[in-house]
Amino acid sequence: MSWRILIVSILGWILGVALVDCVYGQSESSLRAGFAKVDITPTVPTPMAGYYQGRLSTETHDPLWCRATVLDDGGTRVALVALDLITTTRWLTTEARARIASKTSVPGEHVLISATHSHTGPVMYDPANARYQLLGNANPATEKYMAELPDKIAVCISEAMKNLGNVRVHAGVGEEQELAFNRRFFMSDGSVGWNPGKLNPKIVREAGPTDTTLPIVAIYREGSELAGLLSNFSIHLDTVGGTQWSADMPYAMLQSLQQVMGDRCHLQYSTGCCGDVNHIDVRRAFPQKGHAEAARIGTRLAGAVLRAWSDLPAAQGARLHASSRMVTLPVAKHAAERVAWAKEIAEKSTQTPQPPFRDMVEAFRILDIEARNHEPYSVEVQVLSLGREIAWVSLPGEIFVQLGIAIKDGSPFRVTSVHELANGSIGYIPTRQAYPQGNYEVVSARCDVGSGELLVDAALAQLQEHFVVQSQSEAGR
Repeated sequence: MSWRILIVSILGWILGVALVDCVYGQSESSLRAGFAKVDITPTVPTPMAGYYQGRLSTETHDPLWCRATVLDDGGTRVALVALDLITTTRWLTTEARARIASKTSVPGEHVLISATHSHTGPVMYDPANARYQLLGNANPATEKYMAELPDKIAVCISEAMKNLGNVRVHAGVGEEQELAFNRRFFMSDGSVGWNPGKLNPKIVREAGPTDTTLPIVAIYREGSELAGLLSNFSIHLDTVGGTQWSADMPYAMLQSLQQVMGDRCHLQYSTGCCGDVNHIDVRRAFPQKGHAEAARIGTRLAGAVLRAWSDLPAAQGARLHASSRMVTLPVAKHAAERVAWAKEIAEKSTQTPQPPFRDMVEAFRILDIEARNHEPYSVEVQVLSLGREIAWVSLPGEIFVQLGIAIKDGSPFRVTSVHELANGSIGYIPTRQAYPQGNYEVVSARCDVGSGELLVDAALAQLQEHFVVQSQSEAGR
């Protein structure tokens, strides 16, 4: 081969690579990201969420935030939103996505909206929820707050779009083994207990696992400036209590990280699958409630992030992909004669003293299912991915930890972050084996046995599809 022919061949190869990049809309290094946060703290007083008694907020300990990260590969845009709230609703998701689509160039269906599950945030207005109708949901302040929230989420996305810049991504999985505990236990009498109390001599062993993994995505601007850090952990947020607005543990965690990473770095925390997991160590007597305890947990979790952050490997691949599936879940069953009983219990729930806690839990579940005429639930499972290494999964409720672990174990992606209470919620979603064991989460669950496994199947199917698409995209380059 002559030198002239060789030079022409090399130039042709270079041109071919450039044309492939044009076809796919970007080069490997053209990923962009933008970040923003918007204050969503309600006024005082407003009804607070999280319990089976009505209570009003009295002041603010720390603000509640809507935090957003927007990613753009030149052809696809996606957004991850985390709210310092008890939950999300389907109405909120639909309305926020519609307004995001009208105000920005981010498609609504490419937005994942999750809640951290703070019990010191506001009640989320939902006219279909019997419990909240009786215990504070039908409050003008609550309705006004919910009506304004979709616009605030859209504003947050819009602000993130304004600071889009070229980035590179590092990602990995840290570990924290001593903060989260399964709250269901096999007891010496053969039952399965729920939050049975510290040093309870009847405890035999935990009835389920915990997830010690800590997915972390670090996003760097040009010049090695850390622009954003996303983290996710499976622990129930009900630490501080009281009547002050507070993001709970994530406030302390992100405050600790901010001192290291600086005010310019966007920090965003989301909650993993923790429907049966909390922060209570029943084998130790020390008290675990209040802002001091939230600070202890948050500081330690920040330490786990920092330990992993220093060694996060670079993520290869910069193309984005988004998908979602609607999954039909059967509703929990109850005998027809229980309806009258449930109505009586619900009416007494506003009185002092209230009926037994477990009776209220069952009664409100029955009334919610009756209100929907036993129609199955249609819920969303969403997957976003970045290259062949990073994926984010949404699940619509308080998901038992074993279901989240099954998704991570079955995912072909190196880093898979599972977000519960995302894009709407139907409450607790136990594993198949937990249903015959009973107790609080099972009594509360609106969906029937096997529902959690259907969500896992929908997530894993999409993750496999994403991996194939991302692999083909990278091979095409």
